[in-house]
Amino acid sequence: MTLASCGSDSESTDGQEVLKNNFLVDGSISGAEGMNVYFETISDQGTIAVAQSKVGTDSKFVIEGNIPGMGIYQLRLGEQEDMAIPLSVASGDNIHISSSVSNFTQDTKITGVEWGGAYSGYMKLINEFGAAQQGLMAQRGQVSDEVLQLKYNELKKPIDDFAKKEINKNPGSPFNILLSNSLMPANGIKDYPQENLYLLKKMYTAYAKKYSDSPITESLGQQITSIEASFNDYQLMKDGKKLAPEIALKTPEGNELRLSSLKGKVVLIDFWASWCGPCRKENPNVVRLYNKYKSKGFTVFSVSLDEDGAKWKQAIESDGLVWPNHVSDLLGWNTPLVQAYGIQGIPHTVLLDRSGNIIEVGLRGQDLERKLVSIL
Repeated sequence: MTLASCGSDSESTDGQEVLKNNFLVDGSISGAEGMNVYFETISDQGTIAVAQSKVGTDSKFVIEGNIPGMGIYQLRLGEQEDMAIPLSVASGDNIHISSSVSNFTQDTKITGVEWGGAYSGYMKLINEFGAAQQGLMAQRGQVSDEVLQLKYNELKKPIDDFAKKEINKNPGSPFNILLSNSLMPANGIKDYPQENLYLLKKMYTAYAKKYSDSPITESLGQQITSIEASFNDYQLMKDGKKLAPEIALKTPEGNELRLSSLKGKVVLIDFWASWCGPCRKENPNVVRLYNKYKSKGFTVFSVSLDEDGAKWKQAIESDGLVWPNHVSDLLGWNTPLVQAYGIQGIPHTVLLDRSGNIIEVGLRGQDLERKLVSIL
């Protein structure tokens, strides 16, 4: 895809169309005299150059070019990959920046667009979060992963609150593309706030009016559709009305075993693998719960994401997984069950009632036992 041509407003050259400039970024970067400035976009093929310029002896620069529509770009100073700031740019934008080499990624002022103020507030919070996160990572190994996650969420809350406020206030702002990261399900749909889905829909409605031809708008609509479907599925699951997708795979002995054959029991579907350290660490707890509650109608249906059958069978024996329900297609992460059950990582557990309906996802340890006690 041709993204840009820089420095010409001509419509054709030797029969080849030259795209007219439809955006401008200029400003002053003190201490950057003589350095290159790059306007780029990030794609799944890597960084794509759109236009570039050079900072003059007066610390000023001007970049003009052509973009196919509203989207997220970056302005990079010099040759270091991390000396870049994000810019949400639409056709016709004239963006003015004021910064310095020493504070380029920390304290760049942006004017000329409606989101300049939101940018300053957001980057201030991002920089504070980054500094605090360094201290949090130093605590790895000293506190549990659960405590670390709670502290991480607490540190990130000001960013998320800021994003929600800005999107609600100005849902059509191009800068919301960056802010919307705070509204996406970061840890699955279980604790996802419905308010976030509402704000995403509000943002999409505004984008559909202002930027109907932008691929960003189409992509946002697809994401919202997927999130809403998962959210509605989870609500059905919480109400015990979502039937678990059928699983019909081979046992270690080569016989087909169906999940539906276990109806009448409370079933824990345990997605695991011999190569998964956290899975193997959790196995003793699953064995303990199976032995404790099997007489009350509880059983385990283990689905392995292994690719090596010998290692799978050896792990079953080594870990003492004494229940008879072990299956695998030995396709690893390529198994269609990953999509069918929305698996993002293992161990992944799905608890079923006696009718085969999903009643909870992701339970482990004490949380799993408390749930078993409540339903058995």
